[in-house]
Amino acid sequence: MNPKTLATLLAAATVVSLAGCAYPPYGGSNYRAYQTGVEQSVRFGVVEAVRVVQLDAPYTGVGTTTGAILGGIAGSSVGQGHGSAAAAVAGAVIGGIIGSQVEADANKGEGLEITVLLDSGKYIAVVQAGDEGFRVGDRVRVLSGQGTTRVSH
Repeated sequence: MNPKTLATLLAAATVVSLAGCAYPPYGGSNYRAYQTGVEQSVRFGVVEAVRVVQLDAPYTGVGTTTGAILGGIAGSSVGQGHGSAAAAVAGAVIGGIIGSQVEADANKGEGLEITVLLDSGKYIAVVQAGDEGFRVGDRVRVLSGQGTTRVSH
């Protein structure tokens, strides 16, 4: 298999792999598999404020690593001898930078900071994905358990 074909196949595999790395936006309606069958505390309240926030997923390094590998392969197919080695190094560096940015962009999203006045008189704020629309004055449920809290209608 020639280097260009190999590089193209690896690039396609990378796109598919990076798509799988994107973190799902957990919101009021999204649960992780380990949360099934687990009891949660339920409180009720009224939405006092809603603010749009930026959600950034943790850096995994998958994009940087994959980009460096692909860039190195692509660079090595340029030139011959020492020129090929230098191009491979340059391709790996540039590919790593690009891959890191692709991963960061794939894992970003908008969320909501929802401030709730609970029936108990206590205020809480919960940040979650914006999978449900909330307005000031909405009556909501606040579910808490296993270190997570979510707001839903």
